[in-house]
Amino acid sequence: MSTFDRLSVFQAILKSGLVPLFFHPDFETAHSVVEACAAGGATVIEFTNRGEGALTVFSRLVDSFKKDYPALILGVGSVVDAPTAAMYMAYGANYIVAPNFNPEVARLCNRRKVAYIPGAATPTEISTAEEAGAEIVKIFPPSPDLIRNVMGPMPWSRLMPSGGVEVNKDNVTRWIKAGACALGIGSNLVSKAALANRDFDTIREGTRSMLTWIQEVRAG
Repeated sequence: MSTFDRLSVFQAILKSGLVPLFFHPDFETAHSVVEACAAGGATVIEFTNRGEGALTVFSRLVDSFKKDYPALILGVGSVVDAPTAAMYMAYGANYIVAPNFNPEVARLCNRRKVAYIPGAATPTEISTAEEAGAEIVKIFPPSPDLIRNVMGPMPWSRLMPSGGVEVNKDNVTRWIKAGACALGIGSNLVSKAALANRDFDTIREGTRSMLTWIQEVRAG
C-alpha cells in the first residue's frame, strides 16, 4: 500500500524540484544510493523497473526506509502497463513514472489516489495525459525547446524532463528557465563510476548541489 497520496507526492516534487532516479540489482548498494540522496536533501526518489529482481529490491527499500526515513517518498519508474503498476503499488510504490502514457495505468492510479507521471513527446500527448488527470508530465525524450514551446500556448502544464539533466548550475538554469517544474536526474547523478567505487559521498553532495541550484534559479 502507498503511504503518501498523490497530492502529497506532487506537492513534494514541485517544492523540491528534484527527483533522483536509478536502478541497481543489489539491495545494499541501492539502499546506500537512496540514503545518500536523502542525506543530500532529496524528498522524492525514483527506483526504475529496469532489471531482474527490481521488485524484490524495491519492496525491501520501502520496508527499510519506512523506519529510517519515514518522510521519504519512494516511487517506481519505467512502468508501461497496468499489471506492473498494480504490482509495485501493492509493495508500497507512492507514485508511478513511465516513458509513455497508458490510460489503463492512469485509471488504476486515479482509483487508488496514487500519483502517475506519464511520459509524452508532443503537445497532443501532453494534453491527452493531462485530460486523464496527470498533474505532472514527464518530457521524454527530454528537450528544453519542447518545454519552452509548449509552455507558451499551454502555460498550465507542469513538465519535468527525465534525462539530459546534468549536475551543474548552467544546465539547471537552462531547464528551469525553459519552464520545467522539476528535474528528473539519473546517471549524471548516480553515475556508473560512483556505483563502482561506492562513492556515495559524491551522490550526496551532487544531490545537495542540485537542490541548491534549483532554488537559486527559481528565486533569481
